[in-house]
Amino acid sequence: MKSLHDIKVFLETAKLGSLSAAARSLDQTPAAISRTIQRLETELQVPLFIRSTRKLRLSPQGELFLPRCQQAMLIFEQGVDELTEKNQELAGNINLSMPSDTGRGVIMPLVDEFINRHPKVSIHVHLSDSYADLYEQNVDVALRIGEPEESNMIAIPLYKDNYRILCASPEYIKSHPEILYPEDLTEHNCLCFALNQKLHNRWHFIHSKSGQQQVVRVNGNRKSSDGSLVRQWALKGNGVAYKSRLDVLEDIQQGRLVSLANEWRGEHAPLYMIFTDRSQYSNLVKALKLFLQERLAQTAMDLSLENTSG
Repeated sequence: MKSLHDIKVFLETAKLGSLSAAARSLDQTPAAISRTIQRLETELQVPLFIRSTRKLRLSPQGELFLPRCQQAMLIFEQGVDELTEKNQELAGNINLSMPSDTGRGVIMPLVDEFINRHPKVSIHVHLSDSYADLYEQNVDVALRIGEPEESNMIAIPLYKDNYRILCASPEYIKSHPEILYPEDLTEHNCLCFALNQKLHNRWHFIHSKSGQQQVVRVNGNRKSSDGSLVRQWALKGNGVAYKSRLDVLEDIQQGRLVSLANEWRGEHAPLYMIFTDRSQYSNLVKALKLFLQERLAQTAMDLSLENTSG
């Protein structure tokens, strides 16, 4: 490729969906933008955009290429920052959105620690299990569990080795049939979570040794769009929960909850930091990202489930 300039043109065109809009943003002519895109497509030997008389959208190949280019540009800009910044004290405000249970129980104690280290930093926290609209709401950065669905967003993993597990209180386990396999859930009261008006009552599992996969449709008398409430129901012995491992590690370590069917893992549930534009990836956001990555890895190690039996 000619230069990072070509990648920048591709990213700006993908973000704005228009050659003329990208030209205005980059202070170039539409013809120059068009030539750059054509040069990239010729070099890669694939179409990056699908063009019509009114619209410009990414091709399937462009969809695959986009996140790689975003990551490459972030790495380059981070390298430039590291060469130019001069031990400046972190300062500023971040509007941060995060899931209710993960936010309260896992992220906020770490954010508090981060602020204590950097007293000139302030954070406005939005707690909700519904996805914040990063284009419409006053949110700079969102923390979300699960693989990102929107390819136009920039997503950075904070903790990738996260997955969902089955758990229940010791009191519930004592008075109900044993759960060794996913199909055993049909005999149990399952505590269901709803996200963006979709009820998650089909629980996915994979066997840790054989790789066998299984999906179980569950039922129960309690459903909520608040993940924290689902966890509280489980703690009170009201049923079986299918929770993010990060959310219940401490509960299991302290014996408040017990992990079940331990040879089976629930679906992969990585934690990501998400924002809409590279301009939001400030030194403050980078510092918070690095801090959370390090502390989450340490937290998971300290509260490992490896030696916890159900």
